[in-house]
Amino acid sequence: MIRWGILGTAKIAREQLVPAIQASRNGTLQAVASRSQASADAFAERFGMPLAYGSYEDLLSSPEVDAIYIPLPTSQHVEWTKRCLEAGKHVLCEKPISLHAKEIDTLIEARDKSGLVASEAFMVTYHPQWQLVRDLIANGEIGTLRHIQGAFSYYNVDPDNMRNKVELGGGGLPDIGVYPTVTARFATGKDPVRARASIERDPDFGTDIYANCQYDFGSFDMTFYCSTQLALRQSMSFHGDKGLIEVSAPFNALNYDAVNVCLYNNNRSEMKKWSFQGAYQYQLQVEAFGDKIAGEEATIFTLESSRANQAAIDALYAADLNDGWVDI
Repeated sequence: MIRWGILGTAKIAREQLVPAIQASRNGTLQAVASRSQASADAFAERFGMPLAYGSYEDLLSSPEVDAIYIPLPTSQHVEWTKRCLEAGKHVLCEKPISLHAKEIDTLIEARDKSGLVASEAFMVTYHPQWQLVRDLIANGEIGTLRHIQGAFSYYNVDPDNMRNKVELGGGGLPDIGVYPTVTARFATGKDPVRARASIERDPDFGTDIYANCQYDFGSFDMTFYCSTQLALRQSMSFHGDKGLIEVSAPFNALNYDAVNVCLYNNNRSEMKKWSFQGAYQYQLQVEAFGDKIAGEEATIFTLESSRANQAAIDALYAADLNDGWVDI
């Protein structure tokens, strides 16, 4: 059993990763760390964890912990991922692991030097619906892929929320724009070569609140938008000359909508539907990560893929400034 430590007490840890570790077949909750001993104690008591530390450093030096999950604000991800690796801990870091692709090079170097497992927590890549979409495209079920279309939006104007704080790495593209990007890359096995975007920022927060984006993948293109100040929506579709794939709950499976993948032929006279109501992508992520630590055959999201994903996001910001296409 992999002994997990949680570096911080954020909502994503409380609501998703801690329950996922509890449900996993190969992990156990061992410790939590907070800047406050009282906060760590309350978290540990709530989830039945034996150890609670009043500093992050104490968790990193604990011999009772094998792997650490990082749910800290985005601006702290690179620093603490590197420090976990240097302390001899495997690390699963919440996305985005960095706000700049070039910073991930230092994490790749630290991972290779340590010989440990490090991964960005893109839970969607562990969900069987995305493995199905990838297989359908690869098997030619929609013929030649020509266009991908995506959307991810929610409404949040809380000035105290980290998603609305520039200094903490807030903004729509870092928080949710990464998801249409990563699922398109995962499903097709390809990376975009050019990007362009039009980005709107909140006059008070300074964060990007709406981004209208386009990628050129060479043989097909992609358009998507993301927003932190629009009504809730998630969708992804893959359009080919022989068919169309629509994913109803592409990102927050189980928490958003019916988890269905629909395949239509080119005149919509035939439809196949797959439902995935029982798949818990956070648990699958934790188990794959644990298997990787144990030396078993397991596929996890690599830091190299993290770098490619962030390079695409970086290009969207650059394209907005340049008012045109930017090479990735």
